[in-house]
Formats: sequence, C-alpha cells, structure tokens
Amino acid sequence: MMAIAGNIPVAKWFAKIKQRSDVSCRLCKKAREQHGASTENLPEETYGHINSAFCVGMATTVTAAQHFIWRNLYASMQVAQTRMSTLRFVTPDKESSMSTLWQEEDFKQICSRQLLTEKAADIGKTIAAKEHEREHYDFDPTMFHENRFWNQRPDGIAINTNHRKLYILEFKRSSDRNKDFLGVKEDEANEQHRSIIEALRAAAPEWTFEQINFVAGRRGAVVEDDFYNKFEKLNVQAGKRDKILLTHVQRICEAHPIISKYMGRLGLTRRCRWRILKNKCMCK
Repeated sequence: MMAIAGNIPVAKWFAKIKQRSDVSCRLCKKAREQHGASTENLPEETYGHINSAFCVGMATTVTAAQHFIWRNLYASMQVAQTRMSTLRFVTPDKESSMSTLWQEEDFKQICSRQLLTEKAADIGKTIAAKEHEREHYDFDPTMFHENRFWNQRPDGIAINTNHRKLYILEFKRSSDRNKDFLGVKEDEANEQHRSIIEALRAAAPEWTFEQINFVAGRRGAVVEDDFYNKFEKLNVQAGKRDKILLTHVQRICEAHPIISKYMGRLGLTRRCRWRILKNKCMCK
C-alpha cells in the first residue's frame, strides 16, 4: 500500500516532506564504508533504487525476489503448453550461460560453436565495453569479446527444433509510475542481448531468432495485451492465460518484503515505529 501511495520512507520522500536534506542512499553508504571505499557521489535513495540491484545493500534481496517471480512465470508457461506444441523450455530451474547451452545437442544443430564465436566477435566490436569491463578489454580485446558473449545468461530459452525457432526470454521489473515503462524496459532488455540475437542470425540464417521480454511494474502493473500476445507466441493454452497472469501479479506483490528488509537494514524497525500522519514521519 505504501508503494502504491508513493510514501515509502526513503530519503527522497523525507526530503519531499522537509524531514531530511540528504537524499543519498544510506545503505550504499554503509556498504562503501565497510569496504573502505569513497562515499562521494552516492546514488539517490529512492524506492526505485532500493528495488534494484544497483543498491548494494539490497542487491541480494532484490535479485532473489526477481528470480522467484520469473521462475514461477517460466514454469507456469512451460506446463501450460498446448497439446500440439513442440516448443521446449530450457533450464527451468536456473539460468544457463550461452557456453553451457551450446553443449546440448539441440543447440549444436543450430550452428557450430566456432562459427557462432566468429559471428559474435564481429558483433561484439560494435558494442562498447562498459567502464567496469575496460581493464579486461584493454588486456585482450579478442578474448574479451569471446568471453563476454559466451558468459551471457538470458533469463530463459525456448527452442523448437522442428520449426527452427529459438526465443530468448528476459524478465524485467520497472518503476510503473510512468506510462512508458514498458517501452523503456523493452529497449533495455533488447540491447542487453542484442549480440546474441544478431550473432545467431548471422550464423544460422535458416533459423528464426526472436527475443521476448516480460516487463512488470514493481507495484504489480502489467500491460495485459502485451502479456497475452507473448503467451500466444509461446504456445500457452488460451484457457490458462488469465490465471497465469493473475498469479504472476500476485507474485510480484508478495515475492519479498523488500520494504521491511530495507527498514531493518537501516535499524529503523527496532529504533522506531513509523506512523504517517499529516504527511510527516513521527519517529521516537
């Protein structure tokens, strides 16, 4: 309810009601201090920030919550396949790297590892190395591009060897306060695995490769038509789509008590009781 109302007790909200001047993330500050790192240029402590892996203090909790939500949706789509479907959902229990996937016979049928490595290297040269990757890139650019490609871990893979189709599946959670949250996360997910799609298309033009992204708001918002269109593409039975979507939204809302964990890690649940009264936090 607090998330929906927009009054999560983060530093940014306190600043909004004139109860705090510093909006920097206290959890990130704590983590940096523990590692002896600089506490300058801290990110703002917003609801979106503490719900992302970019918040060092919440990264493990948030990642676990995301995996829990996605694995439930993934498994639901797998068991709800139409009777005539020959689509196989790969790695239902955990993510697998591209390197691990290419040890399976179904993937070897698409193209050889050597050919895909060559195509991936060409594509990789068009994608700039990120700041934290710069050291590895400078040491050996060729090996960097190869390792970066084969170490990628899509959230899910669905393959149909009969029809020569492969789907890269990705799940994203996003702030759903903005109407364009779906498009923003779609673009982000597509860019994340662009090298996989483009390298596969170059190595095996006789196959069809497509990325399918599932985007949900942190407060449970989903775009129904978008989900139903993707369910259809993945051969999910029409009669089971409503229930799968409803359960998915429930998982988003119930997956993890992120806010209580956030408050606990700041010591707030023990030191005080939160009461929102006349837009102020009454703290003792």
